[in-house]
Amino acid sequence: MTISLAVIGAGRIGQIHATNAARNPGVTLAGVADAIAEPAAKLAAALGTKVVTVDQIFADRSIDAVLIGSSTDTHADLIQRAAAAGKHIFCEKPVDLDLGRARECEKVVNASGKACLIGFQRRFDPTFAALKARIEKGEIGELEALSVISRDPGAPPVEYLQRSGGIFKDMLIHDFDIFRWILGEEAETVYATASALTDPTIATKANDADTTAVTLRTTSGKLAQIHTSRRAAYGYDQRFEVLGSKGMLQAGNHRPTEVVASGPDVVSIDKPEHFFLQPPALMEGHEGLEGLLDEAYLAHRLVEEVNDRYIAHFGQPLIPLDTTRANLIAHQLIGEPFANQLDEAVHHALTGMLDDASFDQPSVQAYRERLAAPDTASAWKRWPCLSQQLGVELQLKV
Repeated sequence: MTISLAVIGAGRIGQIHATNAARNPGVTLAGVADAIAEPAAKLAAALGTKVVTVDQIFADRSIDAVLIGSSTDTHADLIQRAAAAGKHIFCEKPVDLDLGRARECEKVVNASGKACLIGFQRRFDPTFAALKARIEKGEIGELEALSVISRDPGAPPVEYLQRSGGIFKDMLIHDFDIFRWILGEEAETVYATASALTDPTIATKANDADTTAVTLRTTSGKLAQIHTSRRAAYGYDQRFEVLGSKGMLQAGNHRPTEVVASGPDVVSIDKPEHFFLQPPALMEGHEGLEGLLDEAYLAHRLVEEVNDRYIAHFGQPLIPLDTTRANLIAHQLIGEPFANQLDEAVHHALTGMLDDASFDQPSVQAYRERLAAPDTASAWKRWPCLSQQLGVELQLKV
């Protein structure tokens, strides 16, 4: 059975979910919708589908399900519209920032008889799921305490944080889900504190925090502690341990390998894998001409991502070239699935390297006038296209 799936939201989360869905042989992408035309067009082209509107999605009876990866403030409305249109739903968390509205959505979905899954992906992590199964078998007896460490490699853009609902509803919502899932009880008391320690603009521009500490007590007296940070210098860090009357279980990070290297000065182990994607692991096994094509495409995507950030901050690209044709040709040369993975890798690497703080530096602001100077634009226009100059220009396959 093949499911016809439409994607709503072409931002960071929407791209991840849509790319994963496209890899599933049982899914056919019916289209991509986004409030902003450019990211919708890019994602649709990358995944071999078309750009559609939200209204078209809900009016099309051939579409079985919707994947909602748009901003938080749109989730509840889209869930209710999808249920009313008779479509199954996958929605990124949270349902809504207001608990009452979220419960309204639950009633609408239940009445529709359609499936609705919210993106609490940690329950499906093989290690976490195995730990849960061992708890249920009674391996560590009666549960007493839970400790959770949850740290990201870097914060999302401030523009995202401004509409996310804050770190407790955007990031810790996963850890609260782990707390309820592992201990099997509701919280009776909650003590929480937070600070903006990694990036002051998160406080000044998004009125949010980036570091938290939370202590919870369940109705039966079980205790839990959660520590989170938007930025860990060593990468993505997701760990927790559960203490029981007969022992303890721990769930650690995924690493590329578990090899431990010991020398006279240091003992080392691989860093945890990135939450989204690890470019080195992607490139493994790609050699010769294939490897050169892959590296050339990475460089091309790097230019596109940098251009996007310059447009957002300076109103114009760093390199004023139309790369749409090159993008389509590159996808044909190296294949859609792998190109999509490289797209994700570059996007998330740049998100951590060129944030708002990078463009606020005086040296970057001083460059604004040079970028807009007529001489700069004319210099780019004089740059010949190398493939045309050599007579080896590639053509799109139609």
